[in-house]
Amino acid sequence: MSLRNWTSLLAILAFFIVAGCGGEDGTSTSEDAAKTLRFSAIPDQNSTELEAKFDPIATYLSEALGVSVEYIPSRDYGASVEMFKNGDIQLAWFGGLTGVQARQAVSGARAIAQGVEDPNYYSYFIAHKDSGIERADSFPAGIADIPFTFGSQKSTSGRLMPEHFIREASGKTPSEFFAQTPNFSGSHDKTAQLVQSGQFMAGALSYKAYDKLVANGKIDPEVCRVVWRTPPYPDYNFTAHPDLESEFGAGFTEKLQKALIDMNDPKLLSAFPRNALISAKSEDFQRIVDVATSLEMLR
Repeated sequence: MSLRNWTSLLAILAFFIVAGCGGEDGTSTSEDAAKTLRFSAIPDQNSTELEAKFDPIATYLSEALGVSVEYIPSRDYGASVEMFKNGDIQLAWFGGLTGVQARQAVSGARAIAQGVEDPNYYSYFIAHKDSGIERADSFPAGIADIPFTFGSQKSTSGRLMPEHFIREASGKTPSEFFAQTPNFSGSHDKTAQLVQSGQFMAGALSYKAYDKLVANGKIDPEVCRVVWRTPPYPDYNFTAHPDLESEFGAGFTEKLQKALIDMNDPKLLSAFPRNALISAKSEDFQRIVDVATSLEMLR
């Protein structure tokens, strides 16, 4: 056999040896590395800003897991759930409600991580300084007479739980409680902007979003004021698609969960924003299931 033929044969043998290695010891194979884990997040803030924040998360996960990871932007809350349902993404940073909707739509999907703050999340009810509404420990019944905006229709902290507390305090639906039909802004930052501008005199949103807007100088707390803090409830979470196991091998979801919980870089955590990520399970969000079922928001 010629030297050229021997060289070709050795190259072929080397290829099959490399292709056959890996995987059994928990490391990623070359085949896994060629696949892409796609994840998204509900667009509860400015979509362009979210992309800039979550792309570094993709880089971190790619390095931690040894597979390609890509952040896929979502146009709205519902689209995030649909992408997960259709298998276009295998991981998503959902709110409490969208996480429940996604897990109910995909058998075998499960919550795997949440922010350390998420078991005891809460909403702010905010009002413009000229509204006549003052901060109090009790539900601000006076908001019934002024223009009010929720966030996204599928937001946990911007709609679901605020509506729940409105019903609990007044015994009325929002359409019965408010003198004018309430608005849906689409996101937390938009809610705050609408109230600060006076286009709407009151609204409800995530406390995290409001506090960050104030810290960044985008909202003046003397103009756009917090008038009530709701009782706590469970909220945001990372939900994993069952396809992860078939795509990347048995046990991959646990590796992903560990990578998320081990993420301790403050710059990466600021994308959420959270001080740390902790483990989660789907049962942690039973209260959201119960409230959403009572409001007929699960389909």
